[in-house]
Amino acid sequence: MKRYLLMVFTAMILVSCGSSKNVVAKRETPTKTVKKASNLKTLESNYSGRNSSLVDELLKDARKYLGAPYKYAGNTSAGFDCSGLICKVFDENSYKLPRRSEDQSNKGKEIKIKEAKPGDLVFFATSGGSRVTHVGIVHDIGNDGEVKFIHSSTSKGVIISSLNEKYWNNAYLFARRVL
Repeated sequence: MKRYLLMVFTAMILVSCGSSKNVVAKRETPTKTVKKASNLKTLESNYSGRNSSLVDELLKDARKYLGAPYKYAGNTSAGFDCSGLICKVFDENSYKLPRRSEDQSNKGKEIKIKEAKPGDLVFFATSGGSRVTHVGIVHDIGNDGEVKFIHSSTSKGVIISSLNEKYWNNAYLFARRVL
């Protein structure tokens, strides 16, 4: 029995912020436009390099949680899952978002990755397929178009990652602007 419970708990952690809804099924065509890390190296961003004061505060609040551990269903500095981090940071800036990454993926408007700017949300399918299972906040856009985002990973807690990393590039689904 203990072994069975351990296996179930481990499976829950691996699925992390999993959802039960196929996002692509709601669209006429799949929105996954970025498939390989090499595609992002030539990405031309439309980002001007300037943020609103709201976005600056949002990112400041997100950065203060860097290093916080991962915790399934967590939404405090004692531990976050991906959607819990997003909820906490947006809530601290008087903007309410749903708790689950799947529900967050339906807020705001979908944008092309080249239109992304800090404060936008990026969504991923970390379990393969097209289901939203992970979310992060765009932190910055490099001069070369590299998109970096803050998120809570199951292995390293709250960190900044890049869409140029093969794992995240392959898991990327779409971006949304909610502010």
